[in-house]
Amino acid sequence: MSQSIAKRNPWAWIPTLYFGQGIPYVVVMTLSVIMFKNLGLSNGEIAAYTSWLYLPWVIKPLWSPLVDMFRTKRFWIVTLQAVVAAAMALVALTLPTSNFVQMSLAVLWLMAFASATHDIAADGFYMLSLEQHQQAAFVGVRSTFYRLANIAGQGALVWLAGSLRDWTGDVRTAWSIVFWVLALLFVLLSVYHRFVLPRPSTDQAVRTRGTAVWTEFVLTFKSFFKRKDIFIVLAFLLTFRLGEAQALKLVAPFLLDPMDKGGLNLSTQQVGLVYGTLGVASLTVGGILGGLAISKHGLKRWIWPMLLAVHLPNILFVVLAYTQPTSMVAISAALMVEQFGYGFGFAAYLLFMIMVADGPHKTAHYALCTGFMAMGMMLPGMVSGYIQQAIGYPNFFIWVCIATLPSVLVTVFLKIDPAFGQRAQEGK
Repeated sequence: MSQSIAKRNPWAWIPTLYFGQGIPYVVVMTLSVIMFKNLGLSNGEIAAYTSWLYLPWVIKPLWSPLVDMFRTKRFWIVTLQAVVAAAMALVALTLPTSNFVQMSLAVLWLMAFASATHDIAADGFYMLSLEQHQQAAFVGVRSTFYRLANIAGQGALVWLAGSLRDWTGDVRTAWSIVFWVLALLFVLLSVYHRFVLPRPSTDQAVRTRGTAVWTEFVLTFKSFFKRKDIFIVLAFLLTFRLGEAQALKLVAPFLLDPMDKGGLNLSTQQVGLVYGTLGVASLTVGGILGGLAISKHGLKRWIWPMLLAVHLPNILFVVLAYTQPTSMVAISAALMVEQFGYGFGFAAYLLFMIMVADGPHKTAHYALCTGFMAMGMMLPGMVSGYIQQAIGYPNFFIWVCIATLPSVLVTVFLKIDPAFGQRAQEGK
């Protein structure tokens, strides 16, 4: 490891890097929905337009080898954060215009592709800049700050837009100010990371010329899919979150729906407290402890406890759906346990992707893993609402528990190096 890495404290850049990674995603996927709703678009238009914006994150593995082939990951990170800043500013400028829908969507597409490419570079840089045991120790930190970015986007920025609308009396002005704030944030992030990110000696472009570019591109994909255990790897990536992918879409509606529709009849403020504050705090603690546990004993030692930590708390939703408690203490406790378990267990999933991606094309291979992860979340989530409507909340959460079983079966066949993710022991 280079001296520059050894002297650079990961706490100086990992939280800001992954907070910056999460913000564009939540802007494109969630904030844009609320913005277009405020601006008068129909639900059908909003769903159709914003669903297409998710595509770059699903197909980003197709251009991930280019990040390996041209320039350093550090260069991509700093540059793409500047591009995101420009895109945020362009959204702010398009909103007051008469054709704001078409123009803002075009810019959001640019932001989505820039953000998806930034994800590729950031994840590759993470693996290049840290020792294996550090990757395990900080996997919970990166996941936590990515989640905090989601909460900031869905909570603080929405609150800011609403407050500005009340203050200015104009919804377009309010949202323009929000995007100017975001543009300034990403200018600061780009400048900060220009000086703070370490310079690992291994962060080098794969030198290719002419037809060698295409050859290298193809070989990157072939080397991933030629793994002897590729079917087990893909099965694990696609099934680990099969239950969660469906539950995630329905937890908030379940909390908000009235009792006669099977929900818990919480107010929006209560959902923000128990799910957005207490839940996130539990998620944070669980994620950090999960990363530390793996760094101490290795991924193989913790894969089964963490798998169960993610899946077993889903039973609590079954209990809540059948009993429909009115006690905020009981509801909060159940959600905190569920979020802690998810944060703790998801560390194993992230480390598994890092393990699979290890090699000369680790950046592109990790992007492939995250692409399959996105597919594993997108496809089940698309049908989850229809399933819930057909069978009701109690049976739906029972179905969620059943949907966790394929990942249990697949995990039986995983082959994991006992030392992977474990901190090197002194004297060995």
